[in-house]
Amino acid sequence: MKTIKFLTLVTLFIGLASCSSDDSKPLLEITSKTISNLHAPQSGGQGQPASGVFTKFNFATGVATTHETDWDIAFRGTSIIVNGGASLETTDEPNRTGQAAVYIASGTMASITDVDTSLFVQDSNTGYAITTGSGNGWYTYSGPPTHLITPIPGKILVFKTRDGKYAKVEILSYYENAPANPDISIHATPYYTFNYVYQPNADVTAF
Repeated sequence: MKTIKFLTLVTLFIGLASCSSDDSKPLLEITSKTISNLHAPQSGGQGQPASGVFTKFNFATGVATTHETDWDIAFRGTSIIVNGGASLETTDEPNRTGQAAVYIASGTMASITDVDTSLFVQDSNTGYAITTGSGNGWYTYSGPPTHLITPIPGKILVFKTRDGKYAKVEILSYYENAPANPDISIHATPYYTFNYVYQPNADVTAF
């Protein structure tokens, strides 16, 4: 009898362990979206102090937000900031309350499949993690006579979000409705169009 009881208990224990393993939380689906015409106006510039409210964006919801803390990145003119690090203390710049960071990878959206966590940089009081200026970050500026802002091909922005998840972004256009051949006399700026992929699962660094 003792042997039968022992075997019964062992069988029950194995069954419970199997159920526990099978009940592990399933992974959430990776999000892939295109955002069109995200308006991010700026006052000043051209040698004058920049100002104007940053347009904040939340990768999890896929929309712009005015929330003080629930944002991952924000846009103003050609500047892109992250919700992590320290403020450069320009006028109207939001406070950083999260752990967001960024680096720029060379490749395509398809080829950047893993996050290199050793490369992340946050904003600081000496400069933004995504460096501003032509050829320094995500864009080039043509100068006169066209004065065009053009995304640099093959530059993918890889972000850590405010709560430690990951996203990658390909900026497609700085002009309203993303014209193939922008003309500053016709097409308004700044209206960002970009592709992004968001990894919603904590501690998962693959896209």
